[in-house]
Amino acid sequence: MKKVYVGMSADLIHPGHLNVIGEAAKLGEVTIGLLTDEAIAGYKRLPYLEYEQRRIIVESIKGVERVVPQATLDYRPNLCRYKPDFVVHGDDWREGVQKQTRQQVIDTLDEWGGLLVEIPYTKGISSTQLNHALKEVGTTPDIRLKRLRRLILSKTTVRIIEAHSGLTGLIVENISIKKDGEIREFDGMWASSLTDSTVKGKPDIEAVDISARLGNINDLLEVTTKPIIFDGDTGGKTEHFVFTVRTLERMGVSAIIIEDKTGLKQNSLFGVDVKQEQESIEQFCNKIEAGKRAQITADFMIIARIESLILKAGMDDALTRAKAYIDSGADAIMIHSKEKTGDEIFEFCRRYNRLERTVPLVAVPTSYDTVYDDELSKHGVKIVIYANQLLRSAYPAMVRTAEEILLNRRAYESRPHLMPIGEILNLIPFNK
Repeated sequence: MKKVYVGMSADLIHPGHLNVIGEAAKLGEVTIGLLTDEAIAGYKRLPYLEYEQRRIIVESIKGVERVVPQATLDYRPNLCRYKPDFVVHGDDWREGVQKQTRQQVIDTLDEWGGLLVEIPYTKGISSTQLNHALKEVGTTPDIRLKRLRRLILSKTTVRIIEAHSGLTGLIVENISIKKDGEIREFDGMWASSLTDSTVKGKPDIEAVDISARLGNINDLLEVTTKPIIFDGDTGGKTEHFVFTVRTLERMGVSAIIIEDKTGLKQNSLFGVDVKQEQESIEQFCNKIEAGKRAQITADFMIIARIESLILKAGMDDALTRAKAYIDSGADAIMIHSKEKTGDEIFEFCRRYNRLERTVPLVAVPTSYDTVYDDELSKHGVKIVIYANQLLRSAYPAMVRTAEEILLNRRAYESRPHLMPIGEILNLIPFNK
């Protein structure tokens, strides 16, 4: 029989996929090149279903002989390996970002006389609409909880941004841009203690307790599907921390970050300008170990935040702590800095990457905001957290509007800066 190759992501199976497979089966024995999670996440969102789940589904479709992984958007490695007589694809890739990939397929098939067969696009089917429909349905705690680890395994850079309300959660959920053939979006949300406190008009000293902060988590959970990383400050007493871990895990939060400080919590960006005391390595390791014993699943992550550079304890101290925290079970290491450039972070990364054992690195480029996230990625940083920018941008805008209304004694002059009321009504699901 003739050999037929069909490449697809198959995250949301619809009649268009079935039509392509059915036409391919008429030509010969069908091999599906199923894009891996890494291949898909490299140019758009992480697929809802894991590779193995998608493989099982596609294998069960009538006409499919076998399923093989396609590790890149580039068909050529698999084509050279399997040398199919035909490649079958929908005709919707003749223009746009996939145009070059299409030509590569044609050129490669020419090497052994293979042909590209294109199937007319199935009208009335929109993957974008299906994606929006799934978002409206929502997700489960179990699926959301696992998503951060999947992102870490699948993406070069996992982009996280703070969300301090259900409305900002919707921004994180829905905002995306398309550039250079890549769809960029934020991969998850940072539940920041600073922004949670500021929204309530309180100082960032753990004055807002965990129970109150869980209210914001619930608001996010109700209107979003993306993973959440919780800013756990110091984690509190070890005896209390275990209950925080259990609560967050049960809710579907993916991770908690705790910092190795003790005493009255002060914001790290004050550095040594205020009194801040670093926790002993032994005590902080005990807290990590207790938290890891408390969690039920292997998916929840405890991330250890190192304050050595903030408190001028030195690079050697930071690395010593990183090794100890990893040995105690930390799932990732967050290294913090208040310097204006990324040099200090880059030096830590270089030395950290030489350690015998490592876990994913997390960075928060608040003070060194001139650094691009791909620069951090090149130095080994896996998760980049934009920790407070949404709140910091909202406050000046609200102040400006309030001042304009006072100045002009009406709201008309502020209209150019405002979202139309119709748009904000349509922004919220189920408003219409």
